[in-house]
Amino acid sequence: MIAVRRTRRRLALTVVIVAAVLLAFLVRLIDIQVVRAGELAEQSEARRSIPQVLQGARGDIVDRNGVVLADTVYRYDITVSPRFVAPSTILDEETGQRTTRTVWEALGQLAALTDQDPAALQSIIDSELAVDPDDDFAYLVRGVETEVYQAVRDLRIPWVYFERQPARAYPNGQVAGNLVGFLGTDGPQTGLELAADECLAATDGTSTYERGADGVRLPGTTVVEQEPVNGGTLELTIDSDVQWFAQQAIAEQGTAIGADWATAFVVRVADGAVIAAADWPTVDPNDVNSTSVDNLGARSFTAPYEPGSTIKALTFAALLDEGVTTPLERFTVPGRYATILNYTIGDAWAHGDLPLTTAGILMNSSNVGTSMVVERTSAEQRAEMLQRFGLDEPTAVGFLGEEGGDIQDPASIDGHSAFTQMFGQGMTATSAQVASAYQAIANGGVHMPLTLVAGCRLPDGTVGMQPSGEGERILSEEAAHTTVSILESVVTDGFLSSQLTIPGYRVAAKTGTAEVAENGRYGGQRIVSLAGMAPADDPQFVVVVTLARPDTMRTSAAAAPTFRSIMTQVLKTFRVPPSTQPAPSLPLTW
Repeated sequence: MIAVRRTRRRLALTVVIVAAVLLAFLVRLIDIQVVRAGELAEQSEARRSIPQVLQGARGDIVDRNGVVLADTVYRYDITVSPRFVAPSTILDEETGQRTTRTVWEALGQLAALTDQDPAALQSIIDSELAVDPDDDFAYLVRGVETEVYQAVRDLRIPWVYFERQPARAYPNGQVAGNLVGFLGTDGPQTGLELAADECLAATDGTSTYERGADGVRLPGTTVVEQEPVNGGTLELTIDSDVQWFAQQAIAEQGTAIGADWATAFVVRVADGAVIAAADWPTVDPNDVNSTSVDNLGARSFTAPYEPGSTIKALTFAALLDEGVTTPLERFTVPGRYATILNYTIGDAWAHGDLPLTTAGILMNSSNVGTSMVVERTSAEQRAEMLQRFGLDEPTAVGFLGEEGGDIQDPASIDGHSAFTQMFGQGMTATSAQVASAYQAIANGGVHMPLTLVAGCRLPDGTVGMQPSGEGERILSEEAAHTTVSILESVVTDGFLSSQLTIPGYRVAAKTGTAEVAENGRYGGQRIVSLAGMAPADDPQFVVVVTLARPDTMRTSAAAAPTFRSIMTQVLKTFRVPPSTQPAPSLPLTW
């Protein structure tokens, strides 16, 4: 009887214990599947499902012929999941034999390919785990090229992963580097890379993939949630061959005469397209750190200077247009011209009275003669004459950091500067502005806005950012053609004739030698330039060459051979037909 009772008690106790265990399991089950289901599912998914950013490709920048000036290449970041770092099994596919690879062996193989120290890689992993034993991400090396990525991938280290990153490359180096600009670690820094970022920028996408408990990526589990969208292609008016030639030409001459800097600007007359905008020194966007900060931009747009006598072409074109003078009007030009107080204006050479026509004043670049004609106009008229050519405001290109130069306010200008700025002293302009002004003269008086960007071609085929192409008449056709004819006499009859003549082509040009203001006074430094067009009988292109502060040849003769070589190259590149009629002969004296 007692034994039966004991058996019943044991049975009851067993039932109670089993019930208690089952109840505990039930409570735990309810906690896992009901109370904490969402939280635990998220944790599980986070450990198993790995998000990835799908990088879109930044758009290319190309020249007028599709030559790539900037494009996107891919680099790879090699990452590690520290918590999964462990020895791994290697399968020899030829023999089928499996061997164990230690962590140190794996890091040694990886370091040999990435040119790193395996101890440094081990230190990265150890440092991450010391902070968080469950750490799942750290960079081992960033930005390796495709060949290195492929070699590391082929090591098949299960706890090593890869992230593809787009990187910017500039396959033509310095060619148009001053215009293209460059990217830094924080994105576009300058030039068209920054100004046209809305066109070039890509939109990233996203995807996820599944990872097993051992940290190995599971094949076939990638799900793309949002496709990336590549950036648009920025199409420029620049001709990379002409740009290269111009850069070489000004670099050679600038070095030869000890200039501080130089620019060369080429414009197509018919539509204002910028064919070349060369600077020296300039930047290679692939090696920005080797370039002085002063040379990172485009001086052609951003560095106004006193251009000197190249501005006389604008002044006389406007004077002829306003009927202030005629090309054959006669003047007796003295050696000096008095302005205010004891200030006088002289010419570059000493002379007595000269019997010059208006054409002769411009051809001989007489400051005194220019002042005699200009005195017939008011200060307001003089400012308008220059401003109609777009001086005193940036060009239509709107280049990043572009300057508009300076025309002095007619209400406050002094009585001396009111004359000197009409021949390019006491006012400033950029190379782009001078080229734009000459385009209007060459185009029969119709000013076409300068264009550097031809358009932005998006991935869907649509094209934006196209120039308007609308011109504005700022001179009569007669005044423009007469001015071109006078400028042609500079080449046929001037002292630089032999250096400016291009066989088979009529050329019209104007020289400029400007004094440089230093500490409020003009000193011995000069900026020399030459601006012109060809063929003069049917102008197709304008070229402006400027060299600043040369140590030798401080006259416009320094710019003449460079102007001729660039213009010759342009005429050949675009296969411009030669001139068929001889140059006109205007009376220069009387």
